[in-house]
Amino acid sequence: MDLSRHPTSYPTRYQQIAAQLEHELRSTYRCGDYLPPENQLAERFQVNRHTLRRAVDELVERGWLQRRQGVGTLVLMRPYDYPLHSQARFSQNLLDQGSHPTSERLLGVLRPATDHVATAVGRQEGDTVIHLRTLRRVNNVPVCVIDHYLPDLDWWPVLQHFQSGSLHDFIRTEINQQLSRCTTRINARRALAKESKLLEIVPQAPLLCVRTINTCDSNDSVAEYSVSLTRADMIELTMEH
Repeated sequence: MDLSRHPTSYPTRYQQIAAQLEHELRSTYRCGDYLPPENQLAERFQVNRHTLRRAVDELVERGWLQRRQGVGTLVLMRPYDYPLHSQARFSQNLLDQGSHPTSERLLGVLRPATDHVATAVGRQEGDTVIHLRTLRRVNNVPVCVIDHYLPDLDWWPVLQHFQSGSLHDFIRTEINQQLSRCTTRINARRALAKESKLLEIVPQAPLLCVRTINTCDSNDSVAEYSVSLTRADMIELTMEH
């Protein structure tokens, strides 16, 4: 057999360094940070600067890094992976990726349901529903603003005390109801002025609009309809089958 026609697939040294740096970019660095100078990295990995530069080039080509002449190597923002399945939990998923997610309540009121909200939660247009609005941040950067519509008015006295953190965790611990994703619809649109201000992005920036219906595990009744406006540059949705 001609072994020259069947080369081994072991990673080269620069590929090993690129893999190690990528792991550190995911777990340690934040967008806007700079890598140490190339000579320091080369010394750390005990390679020459040419090998180190090839590793950095690999990450530049894949969108992790950007070279800035006379300044250094900038760490770029990467989308956070968010799987879409029945038990997907935004906060826990980001914690698992080494990020620090937070959520705060911006609004909590009772209001008449519009036609599309009423249809989603199985009520009549004009029926009263609970409306909460939350803002989610990851590492203190605004990621999405979410409108939550809940049809069970018996939950209102308790939900008035919700201020921050995971709404679904709050419902599970305080109302003793576990929610699961039932349906999800996704489209894209441009950010309006108010949304741009909340998410700290330029007007007309692209957003993912994710509409979700969640049901109670105990009886399969519709518990929540949510409309999430998410920065398209920060979240990558993964469909799991």
